[in-house]
Amino acid sequence: MRRQRKAKIIATLGPASSSPEMLEKIVRTGVDVFRLNFSHGEHSEHQARFETIREVEAKLGRPIGVLMDLQGPKIRVGTFAVEQIMLEAGDKFRFDMDKTPGDQNRVCLPHPEIFKALEVGANLLLDDGKVRMRVEKCDAESADCVVIAGGPLSNRKGVNVPDVMLPMSPLTDKDRVDLAYGLEMGVDFVALSFVQRPEDVAEARKIINGRAAIISKLEKPKAIEHLDEIIALSDAIMVARGDLGVECPPEDVPILQKRIIAACRVAGKPVIVATQMLDSMVTNPAPTRAEASDVATAIYDGADAVMLSAESAVGKYPLETVGIMDRIMVRVERDELYARLREASRPDPEHTAPDAISAAARQTAGTIGSKAIVTYTTSGSTAYRAARERPEVAILGLTPKIQTARRMALCWGLHPVFTRDATNFAEMVGIACDVAKREEFAAPGDSIVITAGVPFGTPGATNILRIAWLSGKN
Repeated sequence: MRRQRKAKIIATLGPASSSPEMLEKIVRTGVDVFRLNFSHGEHSEHQARFETIREVEAKLGRPIGVLMDLQGPKIRVGTFAVEQIMLEAGDKFRFDMDKTPGDQNRVCLPHPEIFKALEVGANLLLDDGKVRMRVEKCDAESADCVVIAGGPLSNRKGVNVPDVMLPMSPLTDKDRVDLAYGLEMGVDFVALSFVQRPEDVAEARKIINGRAAIISKLEKPKAIEHLDEIIALSDAIMVARGDLGVECPPEDVPILQKRIIAACRVAGKPVIVATQMLDSMVTNPAPTRAEASDVATAIYDGADAVMLSAESAVGKYPLETVGIMDRIMVRVERDELYARLREASRPDPEHTAPDAISAAARQTAGTIGSKAIVTYTTSGSTAYRAARERPEVAILGLTPKIQTARRMALCWGLHPVFTRDATNFAEMVGIACDVAKREEFAAPGDSIVITAGVPFGTPGATNILRIAWLSGKN
């Protein structure tokens, strides 16, 4: 089960990929983390998929991460008296709180918090940006707009408000119910949708209370204004290009993607690139050249993981999709340009003992030709700092906590191993050598670089670097 690449693959589960047979096949083909999309499906369906993941994990002996993706607040218009209306550029249109079915001139927008936040000149994007309006007049219960880009509009279409910081929690009542269920089930990651500000992450962290890692989905332009603060409070970041592509001009999305990845690299936080990566493979057995380039670009930029959505959930070719994504990633990581970019983008170590040890481990492994870096970690923080260094060799993250092993499945370069804890230094070296050999990273005569902390089992106390050679007895 050793991967031939450092970056990771996340796949969304759905009808196309939930059988035990298919799920095992796509893990063997390359999936490291599974996403359960709580915007769709019943709790019982997610529970069944979760249990299947854990059965496959036990069978294969490889920690697998499970990510629950919360729906977040969805702003939608009300209903119309007719099936749909047609709007033209220059038309006047009103949003209000009146629940009477709408017509050619108005419709209900049942979100009073929106009206309180709107300002003259703000843009409203409807139906994924297909219809665009600008606010000309507004008060606490209505907004008069002019249509900038027309088109059809029908019942309950979504509304995006890119220019305004909305006074809304990213956790709706539905999300809170889903979150309680997912945490009880035992998910490893919680993805928060429509994060706008650091306070949104802090609110979720109080509820989650360490029971899962928090992934902040960046899909609103306002979040970029607080990028560093949101990254600092999050355990990982997702570049959610779907809604980001609606609320931002298309030409801005690639730039924002690179900016977010670069900021996460400096912070040492895993970053995921998501949405429509191999979208044509929902119906076709091969991707377009542009899609292959898109996946490759995310890897060149330094992303920890790339994600499949509809491709693996409802597509006709989930196994083939995972396979081609894996092959693209492997090919990129073998490219000389990738190696040069990795070296050039490495951030300076912070002035801490774990960073000093991690930087020394990378340099030592490169100098003496070690086959792997082995980190002992309780919380995962040591392994994440080692991954921040982007060494040429793989990093084996050894931990006595299965939850930590599963969370490490998301991070670049980390091969998570759930193993017993060491009680003394000699035992630590012995376990590291045994695991490196068993997991096929090193053979007798090879060297490995080991990092750990003394006293053992103390989170964040990395203060030892040791070189060990494997013997035939290991």
